Amino acid sequence: MSGIAAAIFGCSGPKLSQAEAKFFAAAQPWGFILFARNVETPDQLRQLTDDLCAAVGRDAPILIDQEGGRVQRLRAPHWREWLPPLDQINQTSDPERAMYIRARVISDELRDVGIDVNCAPLADLTFPQTHPFLRNRTYGGDPDTVIRLARATADGHLAGGVIPVLKHIPGHGRSLPDSHLDLPIIETSAEELIATDFAPFKALNDLPLGMTGHLIFTAFDKVNPSTVSPKMISVIRQDIGFTGLLMTDDISMQALDGDVATRSAKSIDAGCDLVLHCNGDAAEMHQIVDVCGHLGANQIKTGEAALARRAAVDDADIPALLAELNSLMNGL
Repeated sequence: MSGIAAAIFGCSGPKLSQAEAKFFAAAQPWGFILFARNVETPDQLRQLTDDLCAAVGRDAPILIDQEGGRVQRLRAPHWREWLPPLDQINQTSDPERAMYIRARVISDELRDVGIDVNCAPLADLTFPQTHPFLRNRTYGGDPDTVIRLARATADGHLAGGVIPVLKHIPGHGRSLPDSHLDLPIIETSAEELIATDFAPFKALNDLPLGMTGHLIFTAFDKVNPSTVSPKMISVIRQDIGFTGLLMTDDISMQALDGDVATRSAKSIDAGCDLVLHCNGDAAEMHQIVDVCGHLGANQIKTGEAALARRAAVDDADIPALLAELNSLMNGL
């Protein structure tokens, strides 16, 4: 194999096995993603992130989902416990500032253990029907609020040298089922989607990395979920105007039909840049790397521009920021 594979992979446990290291060295995925199964202690995690980068022979990006609340991979006693985003937003006297501080502190925690990409912010709108798997992970129900708070979250990450991932493009808030288990079908008109669900993503289309959502939007494609729909990827690129590297949501989620190889090939053919595979299953990763291909020159350039932003770490006083956040949470 040669070049950088259009894939992001996970590993099976808290230590990188020899077989995994050998596979990653040959496959050369663009980056890696970590989950709770990979996390024990700060020292263990630093060793794992070092070993992942050593396996591919470069400073590959290491991703995680550290939104806070239920979707938080680093937890007590070694890391801070965070409220779900919507809970914090509803409790603070200054949501925009609080979300910035939260993201800046989370970035500091991530960088300390070798993680430099966080799968946040969410720009999905909250609706009365939003499924509980997503609801308190969102930032609000109107585009202007979500734009401000998602931008603050992205800025906090970037100030800490951690790259944000904008998700779930073009919008997951109208989902009735959980797309980890079933396929949501959205029958809202194109005009309404553009004015509401899609608007926050358009306002944040300059962010360096983005993630699709596995949903059918019948106004654009009655058959294919966004991740594997050329029509929807065109909407993301042309109408929403997203210019960064675009990864799939986890390709092993049950919203998608077929085996992981079929799903991966369809997502690349549709126009996604990267296949995200999260469960660490070796057999599935071998199937994916055989079909996902390598990043092209323009994709490599876009990825390098994104990764360059890891170096822009400010000199924030973290204890002072935590004290300020505490005041904001107490209505001061």
